[in-house]
Amino acid sequence: MPAMTEPKLIAGNANRPLANSIARRMSMHRGMSVGLVDARVERFNDQEIFVEVYENVRGEDMFIIQPTSNPANDNLMELLIMTDALRRSSADRITAVIPYFGYARQDRRAKARTPISAKLVANLLTEAGVDRVLTLDLHATQIQGFFDIPVDNLYAAPVFALDVKHHFADRLDELMIVSPDVGGVGRARELAQRIGAPLAIVDKRREKPGEVAEMTVIGDVTGKTCIIVDDICDTAGTLCKAASVLIENGATEVHAYITHGVLSGPAVERIENSVMKTLVITDSIEAAPPAKAARNIRIVPTAPMFAQAILNIWNGTSVSSLFETDTLVPIYEGMYSRV
Repeated sequence: MPAMTEPKLIAGNANRPLANSIARRMSMHRGMSVGLVDARVERFNDQEIFVEVYENVRGEDMFIIQPTSNPANDNLMELLIMTDALRRSSADRITAVIPYFGYARQDRRAKARTPISAKLVANLLTEAGVDRVLTLDLHATQIQGFFDIPVDNLYAAPVFALDVKHHFADRLDELMIVSPDVGGVGRARELAQRIGAPLAIVDKRREKPGEVAEMTVIGDVTGKTCIIVDDICDTAGTLCKAASVLIENGATEVHAYITHGVLSGPAVERIENSVMKTLVITDSIEAAPPAKAARNIRIVPTAPMFAQAILNIWNGTSVSSLFETDTLVPIYEGMYSRV
């Protein structure tokens, strides 16, 4: 049954440009102005977070736009405190729109005496008063099961498929999709099927976190334009080494499509100095100035997809329809007119 009130957006400090873009897209869809709820999210001198909402939100359907990216703890606390402020202000429903879900890499106990931090974060969000979560490319899909509330996990693959078909239209038959590890095969296969390309795997063996001891290419990449697909690029060490290994194994070019550009430490410098022609990331995390200025890093917008997902949730219609490339073509307007 369609909602009677209008959806209302509120944003923390983690990615204001994305929040503003979502609001603009929703304004286009609704044919009326959709702005961010007037609020302040500040810090006291001791770095305690304080939130004050200036507008009446009683009985409203609220959407908090806040990725929990670096600084992860600060952004997570902002999200929790904003949720508490809205809950205590009698908001009817609170949806946490988390384009990048921090702590998702801690989704299991890999060894003794370690936490499952993703589950802890799920508990914190639920206890704070979140009624629903909307996110993008969870590192591990089983995290949806950590919640006892609905979780809508969007996928970047349909948008990446549009982008690949647009930018590689003249050589689709030369493409090879590559998973940078065995664990990411499902994600890479999804994109490979959408564009009708074969799949290869880079098998890596780690001595310890952050270091890769050995890489082996499974599949023939000779003469291929390789596209590495993954969900997170942090320090870019593994990504850049995988690109080099692919070139050594006969690939003519290497590109990468990564959903979340964490890009910490030396990542941008490594990417600029690597053999990769391009790295495509989404704006789920606000890119730092060095990433925006990098010659071979390109950013694909997610606001059209998130805006439509928010409207679908508010209106009680299907979110899974956004998993289909055909559904996204009109949403992304003329960006991919050649597809």
